[in-house]
Amino acid sequence: MKTILITVICIIDVFVLIYAYYGGFRGININIKKVGGEMIVYEEIVGDYKQSGKVMDKIYTALLNDFGIETFKGIGIYYDNPKKVQQSKLRSEAGCILEPEDAIFIQKISESFKIKELPKKEFITAEFPYKGKLSILFGIMKVYPAFTKYISENGLKEDGYVMEVYDIPNKKILYRKEIVSE
Repeated sequence: MKTILITVICIIDVFVLIYAYYGGFRGININIKKVGGEMIVYEEIVGDYKQSGKVMDKIYTALLNDFGIETFKGIGIYYDNPKKVQQSKLRSEAGCILEPEDAIFIQKISESFKIKELPKKEFITAEFPYKGKLSILFGIMKVYPAFTKYISENGLKEDGYVMEVYDIPNKKILYRKEIVSE
């Protein structure tokens, strides 16, 4: 019996340590900031949002191998609330953010991928540490409820898209929630 108890405690400790390492205990600070203006290379997706990681990887690899461009930030733009829209009908865009110096390749890249400049405007924002793929899951579990609470407390509309920017060099995920005016 004592061995089982020690084993259970060890397993719980491991889960707590993993949760802590990936940011599970981190508080979420919500702000309104004017951000945007980045140039993105992307593909449109219809269906499960889980597809976005594969699309980001595909675009990253193509930019690196076909154009000699290394990107450092991935992006997912999610237009529908998965609690309200059937999974097969979810709309999103996924891709990579071009560095300003790579803008000279836009014409060539546009022959293979869609490109657009993100709007520069005020968004509800939050950050979460990125330490690996589990950070994405924990970020979703922490940030989206914080956004919902902030929107409710401030009388804002829930409509609007959400962006997740995976800033690999700075090891963080930047979340942006569109502010929809009444």
